Amino acid sequence: MNRRHCAAAAITLVCALGLLTVPVQAMAAPTPDSSPSPSASAPAVPSPAAPSSEKDLEKIREQIETLYRQAGAATDAYNLAEEQTRKQSGEIVKLAKAIVDGQARIAELKDRAGAQAREQYRNGGLPPGAQLVLSDDPQLFLDGVNKVRTSQQASKTVLAELTRTQEDLETYTQDASSNWHKLETNRVKQAEAKKKINAQIAAAEKLESRLEKKELARLRQLEQDAANRAQSAWLATRPTPNIAVSGATTAAGKAAVAFATAQIGKPYVWGATGPGSYDCSGLTSKAWAAAGRPIPRTSQEQWRLLPRIDIQDMRPGDLIIYHADASHVGMYVGDGAIVHSPRPGRHVTLAGAGSMKILGVVRPDR
Repeated sequence: MNRRHCAAAAITLVCALGLLTVPVQAMAAPTPDSSPSPSASAPAVPSPAAPSSEKDLEKIREQIETLYRQAGAATDAYNLAEEQTRKQSGEIVKLAKAIVDGQARIAELKDRAGAQAREQYRNGGLPPGAQLVLSDDPQLFLDGVNKVRTSQQASKTVLAELTRTQEDLETYTQDASSNWHKLETNRVKQAEAKKKINAQIAAAEKLESRLEKKELARLRQLEQDAANRAQSAWLATRPTPNIAVSGATTAAGKAAVAFATAQIGKPYVWGATGPGSYDCSGLTSKAWAAAGRPIPRTSQEQWRLLPRIDIQDMRPGDLIIYHADASHVGMYVGDGAIVHSPRPGRHVTLAGAGSMKILGVVRPDR
């Protein structure tokens, strides 16, 4: 690889590091775009007259639930892209430092090689070995043998290290370029996910905004009724009605539950990890981090990477993953209940563990 090209790439990279100090989109409640792109738009919201029957309200409830679930899935995609962006940024910073250090080391080695060449020139252009062979002084020859060997070894060492350092510098530059492309890819994913989140939440809020106060109250009751029915159906399938804890909760599990339940009442904000607000996986990841067991940031990664256990064996602190796409997560607290951060417009709360469709259970401290 051309050395000048390598150095130029390194300089460009170091300059570009300034961009990494620009924070990612702040984790605040989204303000719906005034005109979201067609590809990111939520399903068109119908505009009939205000609902006049229980059936109409139930249909609206289902639409709103679907929209918020889609927003939840997009939030998980956003959070994963943000986590990957942070990781790539860190890798680029490390590689940039390695490149700068490598360039300094190459300059030093070149100076040493140049000094050796200048010394040879001052000795008539002959290598030390040749000078000794031509010497008429036997003692000078014997005294100089060790110096010659030392000098030759030093020259070989300098050249070998120079070669290795140049190869390493080329590798660092290539790796930095690869990480930079990944970083930009993740930023694009974040932007796309943000549009989807805003579009889905805006559509759900638009539906709710058309309802009168008494209809909104009834809508909340319908939501609670649906959750109660799901919880009752789930409890009916359990071996014991009270869902007694079947395993001993660990100290870490107790600490995670204590942290999560202490957040009850704080608002859901997508992308938030506290301390004032949380999304669903922001709550569970922070709770387990507080317990000394860092876990993946998103519900999908928690489902993919954490040890899975049978639902019959779950204990407080375990995480229940919901929906087929693993887009929601809550923490089991015992007696058939979870603590979770539900969705935009809601707060961290307790709910029935079976109030949503369960995909499976994972245990961070297994």
